[in-house]
Amino acid sequence: MAERAALLETRGLNAYYDESHVLRGVDLAVERGEVVTLVGRNGAGKTTTLKSIMGMMRKRSGEIEFDGRSIAGLASDKIARRGIGFVPEERGIYATLTVAENLTMPAIVGDTGWTLERIYGVFPILRERSKAMGTMLSGGEQQMLAIARVLRSGACLILLDEPTEGLAPVIVDAIAELLLEIKKSGVTVLLVEQNLRFATRVADRHYLMVHGKIVDAMSNADAIARESELLAHLGV
Repeated sequence: MAERAALLETRGLNAYYDESHVLRGVDLAVERGEVVTLVGRNGAGKTTTLKSIMGMMRKRSGEIEFDGRSIAGLASDKIARRGIGFVPEERGIYATLTVAENLTMPAIVGDTGWTLERIYGVFPILRERSKAMGTMLSGGEQQMLAIARVLRSGACLILLDEPTEGLAPVIVDAIAELLLEIKKSGVTVLLVEQNLRFATRVADRHYLMVHGKIVDAMSNADAIARESELLAHLGV
C-alpha cells in the first residue's frame, strides 16, 4: 500500500527578518486529522514557521506543500482560499463588530465551513455573547471567537499560535476541550505552544525547535515521558 501523503509538509524551509536568518532548513509534516505542536523557547522560530507557511514572510526559501500542491510562492489570501486558517497570538478580533458579525464577515473558502448553529453548539458562550462587541470580550472569549471564525470559513488546517497565552487555568482547560472536539471533527491543527502540559493534553506529536531548527520529533507518549527534561529545556 502506498504511503499516504501528509496534508502539510515543509522541506528545507528558511526564513529571514532582514539579514537575520531565523528558520534554518525546517522539515516537518502534519497528517490529515492530527494535532501537532511546535514547542520551544521564545525566539526559537515557532511563530515564524507559521507565518512562513501562511505566506507572511517576504524572505523565505524551501518547499511548502499543502494537500499535495506547492503553496511556497503564493500570497496569504490565496493560501487561505486553499483551506488554511491562521489564528495569531493577538487573535485579530474586529473590535468594533459584534461576535455574530465577526463570525459572518470572513469569506467562506471551503464547502466544509461550520454553520453558525454548529459553531454555537460547540462554543455556547459565543451564542450568549453574540451581540457583544469585540472589545467587550474576555481573553478566553476572544480566543474562542478567533478559532470559531476560522472553522466558519471552511479551513481544514488551522495554524494556531499560543492559544493559552495569558489565560486563566480554567479557560486553558476549556480551550483544550474545544481543541479535542475540533480534532474529533477531522480538522487538522498545527499548534505553537509553550505550555507543555496543555500541548501533551491535545496533541498527537511534537516537534522541538531550537534556534530556528527542528532538533527532535516525539510522539505524545514520548513527550509525556520526557516532561521534566523538556520543561527544563523550555525554562519553565
